[in-house]
Amino acid sequence: MSAEATNPATPGPVTGAAARWRARIDLRRLGRAALLGPAARDRLPDAISHVAEAHRAHHPDADLEPLRRAWVLAESSHRGQMRKSGEPYITHPLAVTLILAELGAETTTLTASLLHDTVEDTEVTLEQVGEEFGAEVRFLVDGVTKLEKVDYGAAAEPETFRKMLVATGNDVRVMSIKLADRLHNMRTLGVMRPEKQARIAKVTRDVLIPLAERLGVQALKTELEDLVFAILHPEEYEHTRELIVHNASREDDPLAEIAEEVRGVLREAGIQAEVVIRPRHFVSVHRTARKRGRRLRGADFGRLLVLVGEDADCYGVLGELHTCMTPVVSEFKDFIAVPKFNLYQSLHTAVARGDGQVVEVLIRTHQMHKVAEAGVVALGNPYVGSPEEPGAVDEERVDPTRPGWLSRLLDWQAAAPDADTFWSTLREDLAQDREITVFRPDGGTLGLPEGATCVDAAYAQYGEDAHACLGARVNGRLATLSTVLKDGDTVQLLMGQDPAAEPSKEWLEHAHTPAARIAIQRWIATHPTQESAERGAGGEVGSFAPGAAVPDGTGGGAARSGATEPVGAVDQGVTEGSAVVAASAPGASLPGADDKAAPARAALAEPASAPDQQTPARPGTANALVDQPGATVRLAGCCTPVPPDEIIGFAVRGGVVTVHRVECAAVARMQGMGRKEVGVSWGDSAECRVTLFAESFGRPHLLADLTEAMAGEGAEIVSATVEPPSQQRVRHTYTVQLPDAALLPSLMRAMRNVAGVYDVSRAQTPGA
Repeated sequence: MSAEATNPATPGPVTGAAARWRARIDLRRLGRAALLGPAARDRLPDAISHVAEAHRAHHPDADLEPLRRAWVLAESSHRGQMRKSGEPYITHPLAVTLILAELGAETTTLTASLLHDTVEDTEVTLEQVGEEFGAEVRFLVDGVTKLEKVDYGAAAEPETFRKMLVATGNDVRVMSIKLADRLHNMRTLGVMRPEKQARIAKVTRDVLIPLAERLGVQALKTELEDLVFAILHPEEYEHTRELIVHNASREDDPLAEIAEEVRGVLREAGIQAEVVIRPRHFVSVHRTARKRGRRLRGADFGRLLVLVGEDADCYGVLGELHTCMTPVVSEFKDFIAVPKFNLYQSLHTAVARGDGQVVEVLIRTHQMHKVAEAGVVALGNPYVGSPEEPGAVDEERVDPTRPGWLSRLLDWQAAAPDADTFWSTLREDLAQDREITVFRPDGGTLGLPEGATCVDAAYAQYGEDAHACLGARVNGRLATLSTVLKDGDTVQLLMGQDPAAEPSKEWLEHAHTPAARIAIQRWIATHPTQESAERGAGGEVGSFAPGAAVPDGTGGGAARSGATEPVGAVDQGVTEGSAVVAASAPGASLPGADDKAAPARAALAEPASAPDQQTPARPGTANALVDQPGATVRLAGCCTPVPPDEIIGFAVRGGVVTVHRVECAAVARMQGMGRKEVGVSWGDSAECRVTLFAESFGRPHLLADLTEAMAGEGAEIVSATVEPPSQQRVRHTYTVQLPDAALLPSLMRAMRNVAGVYDVSRAQTPGA
């Protein structure tokens, strides 16, 4: 298959200011004849002049001497070598350099491009390149030089890409050269065996095209897509080609008609702009056909591109189009105010014709268009810091403004244990083609791929210290670690203090980024004997680690010092989803209580109430007095009122008066049922019994730490239950006896301060 057969049609020449930067860069404008010149194939006397001409079009004052010297070295070094197509090998570095020159690359990139195969395929050494052309050119040439298959075997290709990506992290011009190199090789792939064509095309599809997209080099990306499409899907490619040819033969052209109408609208508005038709490339036409689900119409084969001088003019054009034509509002996108992560800026909109055809319109400045087409190639190396910045060692370029996706890639590749893991993970990473930005509470940001969760945010911010993450707040609200983040979210990660904290296997289900997955998998692989690694949930859903201290039931809820009794049953209960640590009846003790608890249990027994003008509630609770002689007083368990809560009483069956907090949800129901209200007030006793709910993220020893904090505030635990874990969260219920109701606020604060506890509240059962 020839390269010409796979190249889509390109628009004709454009006049005016746009001629300085064509609406669709035609990278194939100079073919083999332009490279070789009119002279014989083996002479190549005029070849470098074509590169110089293209280079000077973008950089009029460029010093061409390095290019001349690079050409001399490359031509002499490759002399006698031939490509499989039968052409002299020097045509390849020349073609690669011409592609980059057409895109506007600066002189250093072009110099390295001419030399990019000399170290790999000739006797020239890196030392010679460095001595002759300097450290920058040497770095770029080294970055694109393949590793020897003799030394690396089957790992040579993935390890070469790893080496190239690390070099790209220091200078993105390395990848610019590689992309141009692959484009020319794909153009001339027809001489290869079909199976080799398919293998190279798949690597191009999975790795090089996503990298071209992320670096913003649309001109390279679109042609690579079409070349891959032709090789991997020849039947669909041929069908798409026929659609394009048929549309080109039409007498009417709705795109041309709309373009002329747009020019008229902008002329009347006094806005200087160029309106050009931008035909879709083959893959774009194919995608449009699948998206529309119908036969394509004339307006589906291209888009209009409006080029203006200033940013403000873009919005002026948008306003005129939406005022004078019929806009399709759902198609509007503003990538000027919010640029894409690959530097792309443009306004996208669409207008409808009277016959129902919809024409997409792109609005941008000439500079935006240059960046949209050529990306980092036209910008040189935009992600670079000054040599004086701290951390620059041995000519390594410091890169504080490196894009987030590249930083993440470099971080996780260093942890990838082998070439196979790196290769498969790289393809997965590059398949995530959209990026979001989330904010930290301190004002910093995290760049994450679309679909990332709180797990990914934790490992992006803390690395392997994220093993200690307990949960997160997203936009101020508590969220599980599995929560998927959206662009613009604010994420506060809640971290534990345990240095031996362990991640959970379940986190792997929610880890979207390679960095998170590799860190979790590495921890699991290096801790095969840990029980939590076997169960998966031990460090996450909050069961209590074997050997943890157990609450004493009599000592005010304190954890027994020196307790050695294992609580494997408690662990198993939480993991399997049953309630644990329950002692709900008055007088019952918690597991592990000893005989010294008997007096305390006896004191909680409920005596018969004595007749009086005002009947107090049962002993062991706050003293609530009611205006109903002989009544039995009960403090409602749904809201557990304590002094100085405002309270209300209701007479129920059996001469019982229940006392509720006035804001209790049950009050309205009692009133609706016609229950008699009874006057109630607090007596002199400040002692109270109250039920508290504590919500936490799971971690080992949480129960011991929580009950110890409660004991420190003088609370005596009457009963405690732990509900089955749900989405990494655990709910505890404690009924405690306090010697003074005034201690309740400080008790709740102490419980909230325990690591992993994110909320403590009074019992309040809605609708009870």
